[in-house]
Amino acid sequence: MKPAGNKSLAADYGAALAPGERAPAAYSAGAVPSRGRFHSEPECTTRSPFQRDRDRVLHSTAFRRLTYKTQVFVFHEGDHYRTRLTHSLEVAQIARTLARQLRLDEDLAEALALAHDLGHPPFGHAGERALDKAMQGFGGFDHNAQSLRVVTALERKYAQFDGLNLTWETLEGLAKHNGPVADGSAVAKVARRLERWRSLDLTSWPAAEAQVATLADDIAYVSHDIDDGLRAHLIILADLEGQPLSGPAMTHVRARGSPDEGRAVYELTRRLITLMIADLVAETRARLAALGPQSPDDIRAASQATVAFSPALATDIARLKAFLFERVYRHERVMGVMRDAERIVADLFARYMAEPAAMAEAWYAASRPLDAHRRARLIADFVAGMTDRYAIAEHRRLFDATPNLR
Repeated sequence: MKPAGNKSLAADYGAALAPGERAPAAYSAGAVPSRGRFHSEPECTTRSPFQRDRDRVLHSTAFRRLTYKTQVFVFHEGDHYRTRLTHSLEVAQIARTLARQLRLDEDLAEALALAHDLGHPPFGHAGERALDKAMQGFGGFDHNAQSLRVVTALERKYAQFDGLNLTWETLEGLAKHNGPVADGSAVAKVARRLERWRSLDLTSWPAAEAQVATLADDIAYVSHDIDDGLRAHLIILADLEGQPLSGPAMTHVRARGSPDEGRAVYELTRRLITLMIADLVAETRARLAALGPQSPDDIRAASQATVAFSPALATDIARLKAFLFERVYRHERVMGVMRDAERIVADLFARYMAEPAAMAEAWYAASRPLDAHRRARLIADFVAGMTDRYAIAEHRRLFDATPNLR
């Protein structure tokens, strides 16, 4: 059904879609033909272009490496903490739910959710900080730009091209999933290489599917970092009773009389996810009704994000994030491990710069003809691609003492 205007669009969004209902909208990126791929390929006979993108991400080496990359806690600290891989899967599940309720292309939203952290180095944001510091003077390091590098160049498995040769829409979503991109940023520098083919229109908003993937990331990490923080005993359930979002949810959990803490934690996190999804869907439907988009380009040309939380909930989420930063991410136990992790990444980068032959043979061979600037970028690519456990093993191989990260 194609929306005819604000009034009919508002009527279309009067009730939630049934779980099995699929009603694509004219403003969905999947409602128009894809703008294509950098390298021309025949279309797949069994999958849409965005299904094909999703599958290429799933089968990529970078995606498998997320199994052993840190979310908050290093992989060996416990079997039940989230990793970058399980986080990405949770984001994808939420993104598909949101896309279905908003009549968007579920496959594009899922592809972007699965790909959004492909550029993360080992040890999460600690590794990113260390690499960015090491790369000062060589262009810096940004995991969003690195994700774009992974899918356009660093994955090398296809005979005809480097990268995954994803559609324009998926590349646009990866580049702009946090909103319009500033000229001169790390993402803009990587995207510029595609301009001889087609601009990613960095100054506009991305398609609604990319906006969905970004907020699905927020929903996933706010809820599951509470779970992991409780599991690590950095916070307790009573700490959450006075916080926005979690406080009212805890009231409901207590009223149900959950028989044990494990069940209470799960009741809390699932209520938080449900609450945030419901608010986002309601606010986005209201914005769609006001905008009356007739194509995905109307979403891109909007003066503000179309997919959003209500202002009140956005404020509560920001306050809850601040609580998590203070009590979980900046907890001395976590910070101590992350300081040691930064040292591992910094040591590896410095050793490879001084002694490129210490890298894996293929990477050393590739580095030999390069000047210092390009060699530094290659070394950053090598280190960023490492899993936590590979980085630890490399450090043990090259140095006399390695932090145990506990």
